[in-house]
Amino acid sequence: MTTWQQFTDEAPTLAAAVEARLTAHKHHVLATLRADGSPRVSGTEVEIYEGVLLLGSMPGARKVLDLQRDPRFALHSNPGHHTMDGGDAKLAGRARQLAGDELAPVIAHYPEEVRDAEVFELDLAEVALTTVSEDKLHVDLWRPGRAVERFTR
Repeated sequence: MTTWQQFTDEAPTLAAAVEARLTAHKHHVLATLRADGSPRVSGTEVEIYEGVLLLGSMPGARKVLDLQRDPRFALHSNPGHHTMDGGDAKLAGRARQLAGDELAPVIAHYPEEVRDAEVFELDLAEVALTTVSEDKLHVDLWRPGRAVERFTR
């Protein structure tokens, strides 16, 4: 598993910028795969808790069923209104559902009314932040065990 903590340790500046995008707005867009292989996009919330990026959902939601069948995901941060201030973050990887003793301390962290949530740890395969400056587009890309690469157009 490549945790949020590993990402933060390997790419602290990029991780701080991506975390700012994830906390600037509550709702983001999650892409999962349906049983027939076609994409599904869903609104979602994520949170960083003790060095782990978590996704919670109502039990039985379509995105939960998708992730239980095929753990691949892509997450697109809410970029805000009419601006690229702070950038546009995209994350991809595999989700792993938490259960039993592993789930208990995480669920205890949530408010009482949502403690029946299905909770997934998001394992990161890549993180990208797209920013614009001086009429140029910059993409900073991180993959586990590699230095951050910057592409400018």
